[in-house]
Amino acid sequence: MHRWEGTSVTGGPLIVQSDKTLLLEVDHPDALACRMAIAPFAELERSPEHVHTYRLTPLGLWNARAAGHDAESVVDALLRFSRYPVPHALLVDVAETMDRYGRLQLVNDPAHGLVLHALDRAVLVEVAKSKKLAGMLGAQVGPDTILVHASERGRLKQALLKLGWPAEDLAGYVDGEAHPIALHEDGWALRSYQREAVEHFWAGGSGVVVLPCGAGKTLVGAAAMAQASATTLILVTNTVAGRQWKRELVARTSLTEEEIGEYSGDRKEIRPVTIATYQILTTRRNGGFPHLDVFGARDWGLVVYDEVHLLPAPIFRFTADLQARRRLGLTATLVREDGREGDVFSLIGPKRYDAPWKDIESQGWIAPASCVEVRVTLTEAERMAYATAEPEERYRVAATARTKLPIVRALAQRHRGDQILVIGGYLDQLHELSTYLDAPIVQGATTNKERERLFDAFRAGELSTLVISRVGNFSIDLPEAAVAIQVSGTFGSRQEEAQRLGRVLRPKSDGRQAHFYTVVARDTIDTEYAAHRQRFLAEQGYGYTIVDADDVLGPPLSTTD
Repeated sequence: MHRWEGTSVTGGPLIVQSDKTLLLEVDHPDALACRMAIAPFAELERSPEHVHTYRLTPLGLWNARAAGHDAESVVDALLRFSRYPVPHALLVDVAETMDRYGRLQLVNDPAHGLVLHALDRAVLVEVAKSKKLAGMLGAQVGPDTILVHASERGRLKQALLKLGWPAEDLAGYVDGEAHPIALHEDGWALRSYQREAVEHFWAGGSGVVVLPCGAGKTLVGAAAMAQASATTLILVTNTVAGRQWKRELVARTSLTEEEIGEYSGDRKEIRPVTIATYQILTTRRNGGFPHLDVFGARDWGLVVYDEVHLLPAPIFRFTADLQARRRLGLTATLVREDGREGDVFSLIGPKRYDAPWKDIESQGWIAPASCVEVRVTLTEAERMAYATAEPEERYRVAATARTKLPIVRALAQRHRGDQILVIGGYLDQLHELSTYLDAPIVQGATTNKERERLFDAFRAGELSTLVISRVGNFSIDLPEAAVAIQVSGTFGSRQEEAQRLGRVLRPKSDGRQAHFYTVVARDTIDTEYAAHRQRFLAEQGYGYTIVDADDVLGPPLSTTD
C-alpha cells in the first residue's frame, strides 16, 4: 500500500529512529527549518545542549491531521531532514495512525439526527461492541450508521479517542442567541497571524489556538466573537484576567460595559457576553457545583476557554454537554502536566492554529528574550538540611534556600531602571524577598482591588519591582515588564515556565530585549526540575545560558545587559 523507500538526503539535522524518537542536532544549519517542519506533529521530550529528542505519538499525529496536515506532508518532512534512511516501518505506521482519524464521523442525519457514520464498516462493528460505549449509542439505522444519543456527543468522542479511533465531528453547531458584535479597528488592525488563527478556528468550528503570551490571544477571541455575532461565555483563570478581557472588549469591539457581565466571587451577572472564572464555577457546595448553571443560563453561540491548558476537571465534564456550541480554546502551550491533552482534543477540539514563538518574535510582535539559569552553591548548613529532609520536602528546601536572596538582589540591581517581576511558588520565600527587596507582593490572598492598584502602579512605572506568586502565571497584562527572576516553581512544570517567560515577552516601547532568569540550587533536585521545565521553551527555539552565581555578583553577564 505504502511505497516509501525510507531514504532521505544525507547530512540532514534529524535522526529518525524505529522507536518513534526523533533526534535533532541543534547546531546543524538546517536545525531551525527542521524544528518548524516537525513541530506540528512531534512532541519535544528532552532538550540538552546539542541534541533534542522528539517523539511521535498518536495524539500528536491526530492533531496534525485535524489541522489539515496529511500523512504525505509528515513523511516528506521526515525524509527531507533525516540524516540516515528512515525506517520504512515507521513511515507506514505514521500513515496508518493518521489514517485512523476520521474513519468514524459524527454527522447530523436529516432523517435520524445525530449519528456515528463509518467510512470503514469494520471499525464501526469493532467500536460498537466495546463496553466503553455502553449507553452512548442507539440503534443501527444502516450498514454504516448508528444513532448517537445527542447528550453523549462529547463523552462518545472521549471514549473513541481512548479506543484509538478518534471521530471527526462534522455534526455542526447551533448558532445560539444572536447578539451583534463588531470589531472597531480604529488605529489598529488584526495582525496577519491573528486573522489566520480566526480563519482556521472558524473553518473547523471548534478547537484550540496556540499563541505565545503577549501575541494577542484576547484579540483572536474578540475577532471570533465578532464572526459569531452571538451571545458568548468567556471562562478565565481569575477576576483580574476577566476584567482585562472586559477592558479589551470595550476598547476593541462594539460591546459596551453594560453588555458584558462578570460572574465571579464578587459579582453574579449574566449578560449577552458573560465572563466567568474557573474558580467560581468549580466551587463545591453540598457535594455539587451550583454555579455550573451559568452554562445553561443563556443560549450561548460561543464558549471561549482562556488558558485552556489549565481547564479544571469539572469544566471538562460540563463541556462534554456543550458539543453543539462553538468552543474556542486559547493557550500559549497545550502541555498539561496531568496528561489530559486528549480531553482538550476531544472536548474543546483539535489544535487549529499554532504559531511558533520565534516566528512571532522575528516579526517584532513579541520581544526577543535572553534566558539564563543562575546556579548557586548552598551553604554547608543548607546542604545538610537538604540531605536530611524527607524526599517530598527536598525540592522546597532547595528552592527556598536563603542563599538565593543576594543573587536576586544583584540581578535586580543589574537591571535597575527596568520593570522587574520576581516570581516564586512558596509564600514564605516570597514574603522574605518582599522585605529583602523592599518591593510589594501580590499573592492569592491579595484582594482584587489591591492587585489592580499594584498592577496599575507597575504599568505606570511608579513601581519598578513586584514580587508575585503563582497568580502571576496567568493572563496578567504587564506590557513593560522586561525582567523576570524565577526563584521557585511548581516542580518541573513546563506549562508554568512558558507562562512565566510570557510575562516579559510583550514588545517594549524602545525595542529592548527581555531577560528571564531562573535561580537554581546546584547539586539538588532543583536543577533536575529546572531542566524539565525548560523543555517547552527549547521546543520554541529558546536557549538557556547557565552561569555561576559568582558571575552575577561580578562583571555583567553579557554585552546585551
